Order: sequence, then structure tokens, then C-alpha cells
Amino acid sequence: MQDSLQSIELYNGDRMPSVGLGLWKIPNQDAAGIVAEALRMGYRHLDSACDYGNEKEVGQGIAQALQAGVCRREDLWVTSKLWNTYHRAHHVRPALERTLDDLGLDYVDLYLIHFPIALQFVPFETRYPPGWVYDPDAPDPKMQPDAVPIAETWAAMEELQRAGLARHIGISNFGCALIRDLLSYAQVRPSVLQVESHPYLVQPKLLRFCQQEGIAYTAFSPLGAGSYVPLGMAQPSDSVLDEPVVQQIASRHDKSPAQVVLRWGIQRGTAVIPKSVHIDRLRQNIDLFDFSLSDAEMEAISALDRHHRFNDPGVFCEQAFGCFYPIYD
Repeated sequence: MQDSLQSIELYNGDRMPSVGLGLWKIPNQDAAGIVAEALRMGYRHLDSACDYGNEKEVGQGIAQALQAGVCRREDLWVTSKLWNTYHRAHHVRPALERTLDDLGLDYVDLYLIHFPIALQFVPFETRYPPGWVYDPDAPDPKMQPDAVPIAETWAAMEELQRAGLARHIGISNFGCALIRDLLSYAQVRPSVLQVESHPYLVQPKLLRFCQQEGIAYTAFSPLGAGSYVPLGMAQPSDSVLDEPVVQQIASRHDKSPAQVVLRWGIQRGTAVIPKSVHIDRLRQNIDLFDFSLSDAEMEAISALDRHHRFNDPGVFCEQAFGCFYPIYD
């Protein structure tokens, strides 16, 4: 067991588990059971968000595990995220308080700004989670952006940490330029950046910059296309798991292609948060510490880079929500 790879050290010395369970798109009816089972298997890192719409059920799964003595609260790393409609300073704390109430927790270990996208506020009693469009019942439902400076949102995030509601604060879907700007005024530095990252989107400059600045890096969608095929945002042929080089390396190590790709992510120094509702895959996704990839194997996987982003607001916001909103070049 390679202890140094099992967690990532944050700038204050705290450690975040390198492998977590991503909770996006886990159906509500399955979420409590999946979370409880994952914690029994040894998962200690859960990646949640208001927008996933299943935090109440996730909280039920956590409660089941805690009550059964599977783990203690202090053994868990629970991440959640501030949704786009809550970027105004006076909405930030109520948003986290709603998340904490749903999760049944007193604090989260990490709270992220989900996107550098601010949308018009939707009251909790009107719709929760609020989603992307302002009024789904409008004749032409669309996103409605709100001109909120990231500095305003970040200052409110800092207050959450000072209040003990979030042990760490961070960002998601930010690039180098936005991070550099944030660092110029932040009184509390972001602990973590979470971004899409897999062998088709290697992002070496972004990872190097984060490592230089002491910002831990979490890869969402670490296996690539799988979660996006049902949404029409990827094709089955886009699967990195079918790449011959990945298949060959998997065969060499007697591991699955998914395990090889996740191991690649960990050896790069990133955390990975794969999602699955299948028990056997849940076990495989955490069984990554009894083998290692050679430098040549790491380089071969990195060479698959297509600079291809499946989760791109500059594409899906216009297609699905009637608003062209690019955040990446």
C-alpha cells in the first residue's frame, strides 16, 4: 500500500483522500444505499453538490454508516458546491446552510464555487435545486446571467470558513487566469481546484500551476466520456477505456482499463472522483494502490490528449439553456 498516494496534502497540512465517490447523476432512489455501501467498502471522500439534487439522500447514506459504526464523521471528507444562482454575498451562507441541512451535517470539509457563472437568484421556496434556467415554465426558458464579481462571492466563501461551516473553500471549473486573479485579493487561499481531467483532457499547464501555488487538484469525470453519453454530450466511441494503449497496460497489470486510467490520475498528483452505481465497479475504483505505472506507461497515457472537454458551458449552455456562455478559450 503506497500511503503517500492515498491522500493529497493541502497547503495547511490537512489531507484529502485521493479517491472519492462522485455523486453526480446517482439517482435519488439509489443514493443513500450507494453512499452507505461505498463507506462500508472504505471510501472516505464523497463529492456532492446542490445541483445534483440528491444531497438529502446522500445525507441519509452518511447517517446510516455513522450509526452503524462504519466510520466517524471526522474520518470523512465531504465536498459540496455553491450553485450559480447563489453567488450574491447574502445568498452564499443560506445556500450552504441548506446543503448542510440536507446532508445532516454541521460542516462540510470542502465547499467549492461550482462554476465561474453567476445566474439570477431563484428563491429556495420557488425551486430547489434551481437548475440552469430562470423560469422553466416560460415560453422560451433560458439562463439569466447576473453580473456578480467573483471577489464578492469569494469574500462570502471566506466567511463560511471563519464560521466553521466549511473547513476548506475552493473553486471548480476555473482556469489559470481566473485563479491568478483570485489569488491577488483572496484573504483565504483556495485549498482545491476541481476540474474535468482525463487522458483526453490532460491540462498539464493547469496542473503544474496549481502545484506551484499549493492548490490541490481534483479531477472530475476522470474516466472521460461515460457520464456524458446518456446526455448526448459524448458518443460511445469517445471512451478512453477502449484505447489500445490503455487496454494493453491493463492487461499487463491484470487490472481493468478504468483502474489504469484512475491510477494515472493519482500518479499525476490529482485526486479522482469516479462515479458508479455498480458495486463491483465501486470496489475496483478504490482498489488502486497495489500497482503502479511506469514512467513510459504514464507518458503513453498522457499522449492520448485530445484537448477534448466534454463538460463545456460554451457548448451546452447555448444548446440546452438558450445562452452562449463560454468560460474557456
